[in-house]
Amino acid sequence: MRLHTSPRAPNPRRVDMFLAEKGIDGIERQLYDLNRGDLRSAEFRQLNPMGRVPVLELEDGRRLAESRAICSYLEHLHPEPNLMGRGAEERAFIESVDRQVELFLLGSIANAVRHTHPGLAPLEQPQFPDFGTAQGHKMLEYAAVFDRLLASRPWFAGDRFTIADITAFCGIEFGKLIKFRPGDAGLAHLADWRERVAARPSAKLA
Repeated sequence: MRLHTSPRAPNPRRVDMFLAEKGIDGIERQLYDLNRGDLRSAEFRQLNPMGRVPVLELEDGRRLAESRAICSYLEHLHPEPNLMGRGAEERAFIESVDRQVELFLLGSIANAVRHTHPGLAPLEQPQFPDFGTAQGHKMLEYAAVFDRLLASRPWFAGDRFTIADITAFCGIEFGKLIKFRPGDAGLAHLADWRERVAARPSAKLA
């Protein structure tokens, strides 16, 4: 298999952390430069018409896009250590939290960064600074919700580390580009959780 990816971008980083937590190696990597416009090339659009990374190219030549789908496929191939739930009930609850994290926390962070950070201007045209600023306020609202949840449980989806923690961590680290740090925002539980995830070997890859 070959992973078409770009270092440091939040969604590719989700897959990288997932692979590291699983201990999966031997997957070839094809790297792309986002600022150079590699994803806009006709060659890359053959891999993913949406022009986004990551994309996992399977042995038979098929291409699997979207980080969550890639992780689900890898979880099936390598069920342990389990990151997405054992049994229908746990899988459903972990997926529920992961989707909330992706749509609300990571989503608002990504929009704030894309539309306010000058370094992202080559990728996000046109930028809408007012929208980005509003999304920054939403980011703080959603982060506060998860901070309250972490007051009663050690990890995002419950009592163990899961894909939801990977998604949240990659989002929060991306938020550093707009100087978002949970501790500075008074989110003590989220800040403590972030430090525990940052200490994991998988978090040190980028």
